[in-house]
Amino acid sequence: MPGGFYIIMAAQFLSALADNALLIIAIALLRDMAAPEQYEPLLKLFFTVSYVALAAFVGAFADSMPKWRVMLISNTVKIGGCLMLLLGSHPLFGYAVIGLGAAAYSPAKYGILTEYLPARQLVVANGWIEGLTVGAIISGTVLGGALIHPDVITWLAACGLPLVSNGFEGAIALVGTVYIAAAAFNAYIPDTGVDHKPLKNNPIYLFHDFNHCLKLLWRDRLGQISLAVTTLFWGAGATLQFIVIKWAEHNLGFGLSQASMLQGVVAIGTALGAIAAAKLVSLRRSVDVIPIGIAMGLVVMIMVLVTNTTVAMVLMVIIGALAGFFVVPMNALLQHRGHILMGAGHSIAVQNFNENLSILVMTGTYALLLIAGLSINAVIVLFGLFVAATMLFIKRCHEYNRRVHNSIALLEEHAG
Repeated sequence: MPGGFYIIMAAQFLSALADNALLIIAIALLRDMAAPEQYEPLLKLFFTVSYVALAAFVGAFADSMPKWRVMLISNTVKIGGCLMLLLGSHPLFGYAVIGLGAAAYSPAKYGILTEYLPARQLVVANGWIEGLTVGAIISGTVLGGALIHPDVITWLAACGLPLVSNGFEGAIALVGTVYIAAAAFNAYIPDTGVDHKPLKNNPIYLFHDFNHCLKLLWRDRLGQISLAVTTLFWGAGATLQFIVIKWAEHNLGFGLSQASMLQGVVAIGTALGAIAAAKLVSLRRSVDVIPIGIAMGLVVMIMVLVTNTTVAMVLMVIIGALAGFFVVPMNALLQHRGHILMGAGHSIAVQNFNENLSILVMTGTYALLLIAGLSINAVIVLFGLFVAATMLFIKRCHEYNRRVHNSIALLEEHAG
């Protein structure tokens, strides 16, 4: 891999690490405020609403200038959201601003891969990026869990940091420095030399252009399959973050700090699965991993039977590994098709719109199930059945496309 790729990875790692650490801190802030428990999944909803609401604009924005500059601007917005939390803003609103920065950051973060690397390296690159992102999730959740530990909170409150009057503010300030470090790496990402389209000032044109790209990707026989898989994966993954916390508290007797670290165990498995996929699955064979997604949905339901910590950790690694193994090839295929059909920034914006709409729907549904009084074990069974059934439906659609439309010929034509 060229040297600039590792700078991209460093910037992505730090930015994702801070996002995940702040999620745990924001949950702790809500609990400190005695907010209703359904506010916790709403954090993810507030974070992702910008991905959906601004999808028509962030892709065009990402394609209008060098990707490193887009990433730098976006990280600056995240720093602003972190400052809002530091100054006492409600956690939902502060985390929403961080989500605004993330929505603008994502098309550039993934789009630069298709500009910077040849198609034959995309699965490997995605394996690295997803593995590193999962590493950031591990580190971020562990960091967030450590920073909200009562002893650490007491120590941070006594440190006398600028703008800090209590331990939670000290935790937020430390995470803010991670965003600043990510922004510094953004400034050193090389320009890919790809021509950029001037950003149109007419929002109606941008909306129409996005709608055209949305339809184009869903009509593409390979694009629709990979988009459906990644859409389900990210919605399910976001919901699983909150399910694991609630399940660990209910079935294992963990506190929030311990439960958040158990999320890191899932992420370890995801990293292992992502690395294995990068080594074993080529872009041409990417659609062969769909059955792994069905297996993941079925394995998730085993959680309801587990009350032993060691068994729970092993199960979390298995679930994560299955997730990482099937999503990395699908993500690479989606980027490849999107780059061919409409350009990197636009295709990633379409991907983000669908994936984050899925996050909004699934985390919102999870919040409604909590309000309705369903037990966490009942939620887990419904969740696993939904994932397995949806992946089976996607598999049937792919088999139809392959039989009737010879969709694999599209991949053979462009993946060389």
